[in-house]
Amino acid sequence: MTSQIQGRYFGARGPLFRLYILTSLLTLLSLGIYRFWAKTRIRKYIWSATTGDEDSFEYTGTGLEKFLGFLVAIVILAIYLGIVQMALFYFGLNLFVDPQNQGQELAQIGAIYLTLLAVLPLMLFARYRARRYKMARSRWRGIRFGMENGAWGYAGRALGYYVLNAMTLGLLNPLATFRLEKYMADRTWYGGARFEQSGRWQDLYAGMKHVFIGLAIVIAGGILLAIFAATMGVFGAAIGGIFIFVGYIWLLIGLVHYRVYAFNYLTRHKILDGEVSFDANLATGQIVRIVVVGTIVISVLMAVVFGVIGGVFATMASAVMAGNIALVILIGVLYLGAFLIAGALSLVMITQPIIEHAVNHVTVHNADHLNTIQQRAADAGADAEGFADALDVGGAI
Repeated sequence: MTSQIQGRYFGARGPLFRLYILTSLLTLLSLGIYRFWAKTRIRKYIWSATTGDEDSFEYTGTGLEKFLGFLVAIVILAIYLGIVQMALFYFGLNLFVDPQNQGQELAQIGAIYLTLLAVLPLMLFARYRARRYKMARSRWRGIRFGMENGAWGYAGRALGYYVLNAMTLGLLNPLATFRLEKYMADRTWYGGARFEQSGRWQDLYAGMKHVFIGLAIVIAGGILLAIFAATMGVFGAAIGGIFIFVGYIWLLIGLVHYRVYAFNYLTRHKILDGEVSFDANLATGQIVRIVVVGTIVISVLMAVVFGVIGGVFATMASAVMAGNIALVILIGVLYLGAFLIAGALSLVMITQPIIEHAVNHVTVHNADHLNTIQQRAADAGADAEGFADALDVGGAI
């Protein structure tokens, strides 16, 4: 093993595209049940295509444990939400009746938001558990990764930081980013060696500059819109609108830049076992290019596909309207197939290239020390992302 390891990703579009289509079809035929096995097979492909020092990563999760974890989570969520609804009903709030007046309508809207707020801690809990599960089922050179139990501690801290972030209009977002990542990183292990997140949360403000610039342009556009619209009419309103549009685009790119900057900074300030350090040099421009080009290509391709399907539908419209079941099913299958192709294209033209860029720009320093790290016991407490799947926060690979 060398003293420095450069990450490499060798995944290809063709095999991953075919795998996505196949597993999606199996998911449809099984009425959604196969999706747990589908995600597992895709992860196995991506993990195995990721290498360090010519050794591939290994994903050992199974579809069955994800399915069983989902069933357990559904039962717990049903009980929890039932208790929440009983509490709301006790205070005169009911989601399942038609409001008779404006007061009842407002009360019902309030009950909906209270229900969403009640679910938020579980969503944050699920985010930590999902990461813990992926760590527990990942190996490199036969050595397991792992993560300590601490999901409720993460959920409580995340709620506090999000409230603080909202109260400061986003000014303390770097604090939330750093502290939450540190909470998870400091509880992560590779074999018997623990990771540690060092650095300062204040350093992340450098990555927020384009967010602030975008916000400033949007605010300036709003002021110009209010002033010029009254004095210059449509032309003045157009000037303000252009400023707002430019600021909005700048803000979106700024948010991407912040995430890239934070990833690079946090990776560079992680230490394993007090000896092994890391470096990351992801480029915002490259990631934006991948997303923009991929989105344009997919949009054009899907426009053509849906245009062809629309033409087929128009040609057979009279037969369809007459109730020809076979043609109705054919049109439905064509549309469903188009959506599957769109999902597969997004995976191979956007998600996989971003993964490839990230892996290829991460370096491990003082890698010789990895030879001294011993195996760790398996984490039996990981819940196979059951809550993440049930709450739809586990969609990411």
